[in-house]
Amino acid sequence: MNDTPQPGSSRRRFLKTSLICSAAAASAGSLLPQLASAAQPLGLRYPDNAVQVLDDSFLQLRLFNASVEKLADGLRWAEGPVWFGDGRYLLVSDIPNNRIMRWDEISQSLAVYRQPSNYANGLVRDTQGRLIACEGSTTQELGRRITRTEHDGRITVLADKFEGKRFNSPNDVVVKRDGSVWFTDPPFQTGNFYEGYKIEPELPHGVYRIDGENGQVTRVAEDLGGPNGLCFSPDEKTLYIVEGRAKPNRLVWAYAVNDDGTLGQRRKHIEATDTGALDGIKCDEFGNLWCGWGSNGSPQSEPEKLDGVRVFNTEGKAIGHIALPERCANLCFGGEKGNRLFMASSHAIYSIFVNARGATLV
Repeated sequence: MNDTPQPGSSRRRFLKTSLICSAAAASAGSLLPQLASAAQPLGLRYPDNAVQVLDDSFLQLRLFNASVEKLADGLRWAEGPVWFGDGRYLLVSDIPNNRIMRWDEISQSLAVYRQPSNYANGLVRDTQGRLIACEGSTTQELGRRITRTEHDGRITVLADKFEGKRFNSPNDVVVKRDGSVWFTDPPFQTGNFYEGYKIEPELPHGVYRIDGENGQVTRVAEDLGGPNGLCFSPDEKTLYIVEGRAKPNRLVWAYAVNDDGTLGQRRKHIEATDTGALDGIKCDEFGNLWCGWGSNGSPQSEPEKLDGVRVFNTEGKAIGHIALPERCANLCFGGEKGNRLFMASSHAIYSIFVNARGATLV
């Protein structure tokens, strides 16, 4: 075999290699504008003025050199974020657009994950890492149910009725370590054609539990006006539930969780005074509650002073506030180390690194 280079072959190899390198550089260059515009801080000063200390104890949770960052926008009403650490992506419901969106940490891009989503609202992962979704309205004959997406992509319906009656609009969901699925069912998505379809509710406002072994559905609470966000304490002995239509002020109740899957006595944990309003909530590893926060819609309210995330300690005292340019509906902890707070806020997704991790990491 003759290995002697033929006339012109070196030049052809050079040109071929140059074209390949140029294409690779062009491809990489095409990412630069996208990456440069991703995760843009709302402010450049450290500490971030948006991270407001209401009590000195919050200083232990704040990172001095971490900013509130805007990750993506173009949504109509962002809800129910959930982090998939094994895939390094975040799922967020965009309810009016009837879709679930996926924000990818590697590419810093936002794309459609599922559409239609049956107007999905709250999202969570179960103990096996599968997606659990509150489908809050109806797409033709489907919806108003709790579903699980299997690892092969199949969708399993966990519950769509209670005592023969269809749910109103499942809103938020949490999974206990024993595999049981707990969710709220207010009528929020039943009264308009914006987040679903108008229907006449069949059930009272309720909170439900799906047994992790036999799938039996039980109602654990029905004395709340508009039950909304919910989460467990780190030891799962307390279940916090937002009463979204409590009067005169919206509330967070702390329920004792019994060993048999029922709820015991409750106590008032948080009251949203001064026209404040709660939505989704998450508990960190220390027992603090991080709450989606905004205005209750009253004419005298000042949303620009309320919108964001309000943080409460284990005694129910407000210790910190993360101000955002729009109302935060829901939030979750995620990121590589579990210390990145993702905030689904009306039209956009925001994040900030904090000195705390979520109470549960799946």
